[in-house]
Amino acid sequence: MAGEIIVPSLGESVSEATIAKWFKKVGDAIAQDEPLLELETDKVTLEVNAPAGGKLKEIKIAEGKTVEVGTLLGLIEVGAAGAKSAPAAAAPAKVEAPKSDPHKAIPHPMAAAKGAVQNPPAVRKMLEETGINPSSIPATGKDGRLTKGDVLAAGSAAPVASSAPVAGRKEERVKMSKLRQVIAKRLKESQNTAAILTTFNEIDMSNVIAFRNDYKDAFEKKYGLRLGFMGFFVKAACQALKEIPAVNATIDGDELIYKNYCDVGVAVGTDQGLVVPVVRNADSMSIMEIEAEIARLAKKARDGSLTMGDLSGGTFTVSNGGVYGSLMSTPIINPPQSGILGMHKTEERPVAVKGQVVIRPMMYVALSYDHRIIDGKESVTFLVRIKEAIEDPRRLLLGL
Repeated sequence: MAGEIIVPSLGESVSEATIAKWFKKVGDAIAQDEPLLELETDKVTLEVNAPAGGKLKEIKIAEGKTVEVGTLLGLIEVGAAGAKSAPAAAAPAKVEAPKSDPHKAIPHPMAAAKGAVQNPPAVRKMLEETGINPSSIPATGKDGRLTKGDVLAAGSAAPVASSAPVAGRKEERVKMSKLRQVIAKRLKESQNTAAILTTFNEIDMSNVIAFRNDYKDAFEKKYGLRLGFMGFFVKAACQALKEIPAVNATIDGDELIYKNYCDVGVAVGTDQGLVVPVVRNADSMSIMEIEAEIARLAKKARDGSLTMGDLSGGTFTVSNGGVYGSLMSTPIINPPQSGILGMHKTEERPVAVKGQVVIRPMMYVALSYDHRIIDGKESVTFLVRIKEAIEDPRRLLLGL
């Protein structure tokens, strides 16, 4: 009896994935629910588990190939005895040999006391493709594990020789990850499809900074969370979306769909690229609840454990380029959404207040919007409401 290994449902609006790594080879013994392979989509990396125990009879699609939901990936001979996979720590002499198996985990110096470190499958694949010795790379991941960023940084520091005829010049060729490919495709589609405009305003951060300084210690003591500024901006955005519903709408053919709820995506940078987990029903949350949910989702993003449910269905997005030092930018809409709010670096500069020049901590904010849905008056009013709420944070607590 043969059991089929198929591509499972990948979530909302995701129809294909790339096979990043097979964990087993033909003839290996398999236990039911044991991870067999890793799939990489535009949003998450997920494992496919064995539907039954037995022996891996056939691999129908190799690593690196793109597959669709429902595709047959391989066959299991149910109940058959297969060869046991050699443990990762077997034959320790191979670790020191110059021709060691690249598929086996090599103990990292940072984790020598704990034994061999099993790097993630995607990292092991990159090591195999680049030929970089993992023991020569400083690891920044959890428990001494290497990340994709570690491998890319090592590759940049020592690129392979280029075929260019100029002596002494080198370059490196690295295949784009599935996530990076789809990010590029979706953002270009957004520019080609939506009539994107960006409007700007500036916010005096004095009051919200003072508010945060007054209560951050008590907030952290009570809730175990750092009080940041993102919670204030998400809350302010929700109030503005309620007043200007066009910014929270989408186009479906010749119809407009107005959302009477606020599922706000918060852009998070990771080693694999930008991801946008969604804070559900943010309009019904307090600032504390929003901060807690952002912290939870950001941790999952860094750990690579976000699910499709965490990433799907946002109605509006907030992105903070200021954490990287950006003073001003024009963010790109995340389709099918119609607006994205860009936060930037807070910087002290002279401004006029009641006829006097004073130094204040100022932040430029940007709203990129789809002009097919949102008019100039609506976009400007939206940013003014954000400005009013942040410059007087008491308005957020009173819902004004």
